[in-house]
Amino acid sequence: MPLSAMPRLSTARGGCRPLFPDVPMDRFAMYTHSPLRRNLTLAAVSLLAALSGLTTSAVAQSDAAPPTAAKPLRIGYQKYGTLTVLKARGTLEKRLAAQGIDVKWTEFPAGPQLLEGLNVGAIDFGSTGEAPPIFALAAGARLVYVGNQPPAPSGEAIVVPKASALTRVADLRGKRIALNKGSNVHYLLVKLLEQANVPYGDIQPVYLTPADARAAFERGAVDAWVIWDPFLAAAETQLGARVLADGTGVVDNAQYFLAARGYAQTRGDVLNVVLDELKQTDAWSAAHPKEVTAILGPQLGLEPAVVARSVSRLAYGIRPVGAQALADQQRIADAFHALKLIPRPVKVADAAWQPAAQPATRPAAR
Repeated sequence: MPLSAMPRLSTARGGCRPLFPDVPMDRFAMYTHSPLRRNLTLAAVSLLAALSGLTTSAVAQSDAAPPTAAKPLRIGYQKYGTLTVLKARGTLEKRLAAQGIDVKWTEFPAGPQLLEGLNVGAIDFGSTGEAPPIFALAAGARLVYVGNQPPAPSGEAIVVPKASALTRVADLRGKRIALNKGSNVHYLLVKLLEQANVPYGDIQPVYLTPADARAAFERGAVDAWVIWDPFLAAAETQLGARVLADGTGVVDNAQYFLAARGYAQTRGDVLNVVLDELKQTDAWSAAHPKEVTAILGPQLGLEPAVVARSVSRLAYGIRPVGAQALADQQRIADAFHALKLIPRPVKVADAAWQPAAQPATRPAAR
């Protein structure tokens, strides 16, 4: 179903509808995909959301759980970027243990799927590229922007097979282009086509998860693939894919850290700690690219050369979301609405987190 025809999302937890109705929602498969498993996963996530109130009540009445026990912080992540490094280092767990808070991690294949998890109450916090929050907000998701990383425009691109006759973006007219709908590369494709004077309606978008898109690209089922790192680096290194155009001078490809609005309203103290730990991990990563490569390699199942190539294109400097970042997101929202890719206008500023004045207490430098 096209997003322009997508129904408004009910804010009642039991009445949640998918934010991205025609995007595969297999939460766990990074490199494999099964329609049956996807359906079962969706059912499980919805059931979890529906039963969350009952579960909380049961736990509160149990002698085995102290009534003052803090709820765990549930983080959604993808196998790449600062959150993955933070998970590997374990510093957030140590920091929150003093407050009696456990950290639970859930892996997602891409941003749209992660925000589905956030919307149905399966996670409290996560990060995505710049486009998924816009699609989610347009569908009524109750999320807030907590922080962001600087632009990394070379970390996403349109690639074609090395023997392809396509040499410029204008050649994509009428071609089959694979992408993860609602992801950061969706905006890249929109802007590159706009620059080349190719109407979006003149291409044939094929909406696939990264794993399925790579398979389609390898067997020649699509003419081009719009993708981000580390999948981009893997396509270049392993398949010899040729970059038709990347985001340099066109889009930011910034990363955003987001939280469920309800969680942000009640546990801003925890989000302050998370943001502080992300800043410290980000600074450590900028100074230790080899160590970051060593951490991400086993997570991704990719050889060091591929991971190092993608790490070299990362940008560092996590900060709270400010006026410039919100303005950048508003431009994306306006562009998507003009193309009828989202069903209604979005006012991004309404989704900005307003943290309490007190900053997180920072431990000694490590």
